Amino acid sequence: MIGLKNQKFSLSALLMPERSALSGASIVTRFAPSPTGLLHTGNYRTAVFAYLFARQNKGKFILRIEDTDKIRSKKEYEENIIESLGWLGLEYDEMYRQSERSIAHKQSLQKLLDQGKVYISKETPQKPGDRTEVIRFKNPNKKISFTDAIRGRIEFDTTELGDFVVAKDLDEPIFHFAVVADDIFSGVTHIIRGEDHISNTPRQILIYEALKAPIPTYAHLPLVLAQDKSKLSKRKGAKAITEYRDAGYLPEALINYMALIGWNPGTEQEIFSKNDLIRTFSLDRVQKSGAIFSEEKLRWVNKEHLKLLPAEGREREVAHWIFNSAQAKKNNWNREDGVLNRLVPTLIERIETYGDIQTMADAGEFDYYFAKPIYDSKMLLWKGKGELSATKTRLEKIISLLSKINDKKFTAADVKSAVWDYAEKEGRGEVLSPFRIALSGKEKSPDPFTLSEILGKDTTLARLKKAVEKCI
Repeated sequence: MIGLKNQKFSLSALLMPERSALSGASIVTRFAPSPTGLLHTGNYRTAVFAYLFARQNKGKFILRIEDTDKIRSKKEYEENIIESLGWLGLEYDEMYRQSERSIAHKQSLQKLLDQGKVYISKETPQKPGDRTEVIRFKNPNKKISFTDAIRGRIEFDTTELGDFVVAKDLDEPIFHFAVVADDIFSGVTHIIRGEDHISNTPRQILIYEALKAPIPTYAHLPLVLAQDKSKLSKRKGAKAITEYRDAGYLPEALINYMALIGWNPGTEQEIFSKNDLIRTFSLDRVQKSGAIFSEEKLRWVNKEHLKLLPAEGREREVAHWIFNSAQAKKNNWNREDGVLNRLVPTLIERIETYGDIQTMADAGEFDYYFAKPIYDSKMLLWKGKGELSATKTRLEKIISLLSKINDKKFTAADVKSAVWDYAEKEGRGEVLSPFRIALSGKEKSPDPFTLSEILGKDTTLARLKKAVEKCI
């Protein structure tokens, strides 16, 4: 990461066309968030698109923190932006804060003031505290057009904009001027941003022309919409990226899903690694209409990425989430040899995020893996009917059948094979229900074959023998 804080700025550097990638250098994109609140997935979708486009073209991706709003900008929001990009794996080549460029902004404003392209405007205050002077851009009142990489040709008549404000004074440029000056200095060639910025573009093009700088390619992305088709926002259920991290989502799944919001590869493929997306992404396949954010679809994408993880990594994460659950801490669970790695394949099939593990743990769904089950002997009776003496006989038969299985082949399939014919003869419910209760102490749990494999032969037989003792 290259910091720009200590560089010396000059107007000549700002205005030199050769600094722009439009003059033959590589493609440069930027992500320019304001640290005035926590950003959500709709905001970071812009970062994903800008990042993919830059990397695909072996170009540069810049993070610019637009912190000129001194009142609302907060350090913790800036830190969250950096933390979120880092967790997502959207590494940037340069990072700087807009406030660090105040000298260059002032120099360029002064130059335009000297050229008569901007002027100090006397204002009539509308309410107490309003400014009596601002700097306005002298609008040439002409039509301008540009070719948007997503939307095609767009034309504006700038007359309706009037002489718009570009700064409060020489020390305080507003959004339109500051972003143009910074994009010129950084050599940004492609401005990828939301369609809500289209209305800002004519003002900014006029500023580019006044500064005699090449105009970048604009690509205005469709809005990310909530389920009710309104703009996605925190009030509409959007979350900060770090909330998804803390809920057990995978960063590669977030990037994958955000890339699919408003873009499609032209094939049926939906699951992509970051490198897959870098190879496949293209602006010409970005749709023009708004794209709906679906938490359900994100969970599905995350589940597919969970399946792709190496077994070792999944076991490590599963252990983390299980043993950090409230239930594990309350009951002082200890990892039993072999149980966890045998549990992982079954668990991965049941979850969509690692956070689901903690929910399941706190609901008591893992109690029987890490502690002896506690249950009333009457639960061993199928539908509460029959005699415990008959149940005892069946449990003893199960013990006999399972004892014959080779210790190294004590799999769910082998356990089922050993017990199934007997269960068919005696009645599946009469045999398999007490079998399940003996292992889990619960009427709802994985089937007894799966439980047997996860618990292991020794624990399975020990719990069955304990159940036999209850049948008195």
